[in-house]
Amino acid sequence: MAHNKRSKSLQKESAKVPLAPPTKTPKVPTPVEQADGSPKPTNTKTSPATRISDDSASSTLRCYNIPDYRLEHPEFRIFMSGEGSSLEYGVEGDLSAAAPPIRDSKYLSNEQCIALYRWMLLNRRMEVALENLYKQGKVVGGVYFGLGQEGCSCASALALGPDDWLGPMIRNQGAMLVRGFSARDIMRQYMAKGDSPTWGRDASSHFGDWQRRNVCAPISMLGELIGVMAGICLGARLQGKNVAGLTYVGDGGQSTGVTYESLNFAAVQKLGLVLVVENNLWGYSTPSDMQFCVKDLAERAIAYGIPGVIVDGTDPCQVYDATYEACERAHRGEGPTLIEAKMMRMKGHAIHDAAQYVPAKLFDYWRNRDPIARFENYLINVKGWLTAEDNHKLIEDVERELEADREAAVASPMPDPETDKTHQGVYCDPSCHQIKPKYGPVVAKPREPGSGGPKAVEAAAHLK
Repeated sequence: MAHNKRSKSLQKESAKVPLAPPTKTPKVPTPVEQADGSPKPTNTKTSPATRISDDSASSTLRCYNIPDYRLEHPEFRIFMSGEGSSLEYGVEGDLSAAAPPIRDSKYLSNEQCIALYRWMLLNRRMEVALENLYKQGKVVGGVYFGLGQEGCSCASALALGPDDWLGPMIRNQGAMLVRGFSARDIMRQYMAKGDSPTWGRDASSHFGDWQRRNVCAPISMLGELIGVMAGICLGARLQGKNVAGLTYVGDGGQSTGVTYESLNFAAVQKLGLVLVVENNLWGYSTPSDMQFCVKDLAERAIAYGIPGVIVDGTDPCQVYDATYEACERAHRGEGPTLIEAKMMRMKGHAIHDAAQYVPAKLFDYWRNRDPIARFENYLINVKGWLTAEDNHKLIEDVERELEADREAAVASPMPDPETDKTHQGVYCDPSCHQIKPKYGPVVAKPREPGSGGPKAVEAAAHLK
């Protein structure tokens, strides 16, 4: 009864407050670059929020700026049509525009751009080799491709510092290459060879190196790695070090509950998490248009009180700059950043998925935005940092390295469960190894003066 009386009282008081006239949201102008080459904030989000002050009522608009580095803003929609066996996805909108240019990086040097191009090329050629090995029956299990996403994987990993951490997912094999793994390591892993990173105990991408390369193994349950990377950043802070923890999640995995819980924890604790949301338009066979209502997934950063930014995932310079700035924030102890990279998954979910559900027009549209072809043109024809002859030599060098790694991986022995005693099982025991603090001694926060000692432990439930 008391609650009902209070509600009625509040309703009466609210009725006395005059409503402000409706406010029209101004149209956001088409974004252009600023004088320094940086993007003007676009996608300004407005939402009404009525605030009642002590003396009068006022209506305000809370505006959120989502910086958008892209040089094009495609407008198309994927929809479902037909019935029964004729059910299919269609696409509507203008898909005739030419591919945009590569945006100049504010941080990458000429030499770094060429090195980045080489990583991307090696990533692409390695996955072609893996596809051939699969068709030859030499791969155990499936293969997951990052075709069309090489620029995002390689550029984001390249932005990390030596003390920073990487938590890759299944399509981020380019990030693994940048972080120090060889194509030979990755091919051996997929072939479950005895000298693979997991010694044949796993036949997919679940491997890392926490000792030398600061790489956490991928976790199949999407979103779980976000909490792991937040924990790494927290552990480093307890050792007196602010590090960046870079990991990825797709447009489908971004909607999982653990993603929200982990990102919220990182935001509250101001941990150096750098989350790249790879919006590649498809969560397995479900298009993004049928997964969420927001136009841009970067908008979700607003709810956590952290910066969000949008980049063209096929432009490695945009990806690098956004990740570099996010890592710098992490090093200063300013908390996490959410980066939405928009691109297209150019193959199915895995090698077993022919992706026949994807409209052919979409493949054509994004094929014209191939990150490697555009970056190659940028380096040779736009910047002149690479001659055609130098590019030919670079490609030959990549092919030579890849062929040597492929032959070594094929020649590697399969694990022998009877004689291989070097690595026992898949579980760790006390005699295996001891994980020690990496950056320094752990320093706990001092207890507040006068707070006394620890509280007495009480039972969770009191039973009579």
